[in-house]
Amino acid sequence: MVSNIEKPGVPMLAIVAYSGTGKTTLLKKVIPILTRQGIRIGLIKHTHHQMDIDTPGKDSYELRKAGALQTMVAGNQRWALMTETPHQQEPDLHWLASRMDTSRLDLILVEGFKHEAVAKLLLYRAAAGRPFSGLPDDDHTLAIVSDEPCPCGLPWLDICDGPQVAAFIAAWLRRQTP
Repeated sequence: MVSNIEKPGVPMLAIVAYSGTGKTTLLKKVIPILTRQGIRIGLIKHTHHQMDIDTPGKDSYELRKAGALQTMVAGNQRWALMTETPHQQEPDLHWLASRMDTSRLDLILVEGFKHEAVAKLLLYRAAAGRPFSGLPDDDHTLAIVSDEPCPCGLPWLDICDGPQVAAFIAAWLRRQTP
């Protein structure tokens, strides 16, 4: 993928943490709160696992496996584009965001991509048994979202308090848009 892609005109905010910390759980709490406030959300989720959103035996799956490099499945409710990247390195976040219809979005939430130079909330759970020091703490980290206060000088948000985290995101988003 090309790395010189123009950044999307929509703010991006990454939710980053070790696997198993609760990124998806937190997003499932926060997204409905933000959408009730009229914020139109896009989501990009990073995975290190081999994944397939298509179903073996379906025509689209069979045609993709026959060699189509891109397969689009479309209906009256949604459409999906699957692109094969057999020799691809880690995907470029800005390239992926450029594939989204940003005219229909106010915010792109990103699950993962912890080393990208985008605004991020850093999640941490002491119970997960991983060291806090292994997480990226860079100039793009806006706050720590954890199960215990962090004496690191950044704002602390309670990982169990979805409304608090949503309010922080909404306030941050208001500062991003004119």
